[in-house]
Amino acid sequence: MATSSHGKRYWRVDYLGYSIASAIAWSVIWILVGTLASAGTVRAFGLVFLGWVIGWASATIARVVYPAPKRTLLAQQSHD
Repeated sequence: MATSSHGKRYWRVDYLGYSIASAIAWSVIWILVGTLASAGTVRAFGLVFLGWVIGWASATIARVVYPAPKRTLLAQQSHD
């Protein structure tokens, strides 16, 4: 998941990395909300989380069904 440029290693930004980081962030949020918040707040965060999951799922489906173009018009113009 890392790429190299002139001997330096950089983390490649991709959807898998985003998904893993999001899962970690949501885990931390749920641990904090579950231990510190009231039942009403937990329910509200549950709805927010459900909305995020729906958005993540639709973005994942879109990436599979409509993959990114290999060359864009802008990239073609800069190489010509």
